[in-house]
Amino acid sequence: MQLTLWTYEAPPHVGAMRIATAMEGVHYVLHAPQGDTYADLLFTMIERRPKRPPVTYTTFQARDLGGDTAELFKTAVAEAYERFQPQAILVGASCTAELIQDDPGGLAQALNLPVPVIPLELPAYQKKENWGAAETFYRLVRALADPACPRHTGSRPRCNLLGPTALGFRHRDDITEITGLLDRIGIDIGVVAPMGACPADLARLGEADFNIVLYPEIANTAAQWLQKTFRQPTVKTVPIGVGATRDFIAEVADVAGIEVPAELVAGSSRLPWYSHSVDSTYLTGKRVFIFGDASHAIAAARIAHAELGFKVVGLGTYSREMAREVRDAATHYGIEALITDDYLEVESRVSELQPDLVLGTQMERHIAKRLGIPCAVISAPVHVQDFPARYSPQMGFEGANVIFDAWVHPLMMGLEEHLLAMFRDDFEFHGEAAPSHLGHPVSVSPVVPETVAEVADSDDTDWAPDAERELRKIPFFVRGKARRNTERFAREQGIARITIETLYHAKAHFSSQH
Repeated sequence: MQLTLWTYEAPPHVGAMRIATAMEGVHYVLHAPQGDTYADLLFTMIERRPKRPPVTYTTFQARDLGGDTAELFKTAVAEAYERFQPQAILVGASCTAELIQDDPGGLAQALNLPVPVIPLELPAYQKKENWGAAETFYRLVRALADPACPRHTGSRPRCNLLGPTALGFRHRDDITEITGLLDRIGIDIGVVAPMGACPADLARLGEADFNIVLYPEIANTAAQWLQKTFRQPTVKTVPIGVGATRDFIAEVADVAGIEVPAELVAGSSRLPWYSHSVDSTYLTGKRVFIFGDASHAIAAARIAHAELGFKVVGLGTYSREMAREVRDAATHYGIEALITDDYLEVESRVSELQPDLVLGTQMERHIAKRLGIPCAVISAPVHVQDFPARYSPQMGFEGANVIFDAWVHPLMMGLEEHLLAMFRDDFEFHGEAAPSHLGHPVSVSPVVPETVAEVADSDDTDWAPDAERELRKIPFFVRGKARRNTERFAREQGIARITIETLYHAKAHFSSQH
């Protein structure tokens, strides 16, 4: 286990919390020391849920280690049942409590509670959050799905939506979007799980004709078991982006054995229209670096390349369980995938590539901000601002509109900043100029301040004033790279003072290398 300032995934018991918190009628009793009790922070502050997560801790302290911690755990389980009256109980240990080996599953089973008790063995020192969520959902499905459940007898095909959880990136709105899309296709929804489902819902999973895996990191294992146990086919296309949504509709129609109207397949997203417009040429060829959970990263790369005309120069994930899929996707774009859970490696790669846009998690947001590169968040882990009150899906045709806004606006605002910087010295547009329609004379020409990053990069370099002015005409999001390249060229050539000529010679030198 590596100690780090930031982490993409928490220990696996946090994944179990995400499943329990997403569901109704499920309670999670966690054997954990004082200090591991941060579920309230995660779900009420970051996701802004209106109620506390259904998690009870034993919160043993150092002085308890010399006593009977097993009895402490049994008491916590019994009291949680009496207080919350859940329909099913999950029991497990945090990474610290795992070391004392109290066997939470066996202790809870000995209480003979009148509800299902599902033990979780989540190896905290080998696995992480998404694996913990997937394993917890699988254990719940396996324990609660009724093997004798008959298939439904309705006139329309029925499916289950699998994978949405608490703390998931836009999962709430994705469910709404895909539910509406499937209804228009002619498909009914049986169960959405784990989000919003109760143990009784999981018992009737077998009624559906097939399952749709919206988030493979969470639902793949459970879907494979359902396919084997109930002979339910699995729709695996993740409908993020216009192309993927059309492929999703085609796969659903094929599995369900129905015809879909052509106008529905065409969709109503504005992204394709803009991608074919003259205005979009500003975006063509923009170099983009993508990092996140595997499903969102792969989907983002496809959208960037096929629907917006970007050049994918970097693609990576922290989801080691799906590393092969990300490597296959990276090969398609002629690049090598970055598989890591170390944000410093990600920062190093971004700094090396100097892309025009970064698409990532909240970690990459901070990295891009420090490097002065536009950024949009596409994947968990995220912060409170990525749980908007408004409707903001990632999936389906409306999700494509949301993605288009989120990705394109940072680049377009970057262009606006560049234009403002270009005209900042103009007699009519600088900060101290009076409104032009008033005809006031202009007497002061302000000095344009440098950014902190630019100053830091040039502490011991002498730039001529005219060279500084010329440098400011370069767009702010590549200005830092231009400054660094020019200073490196000057050092290599033994030039003590950088002039306009040095700036242009450096530009010609580095252009000839590409």
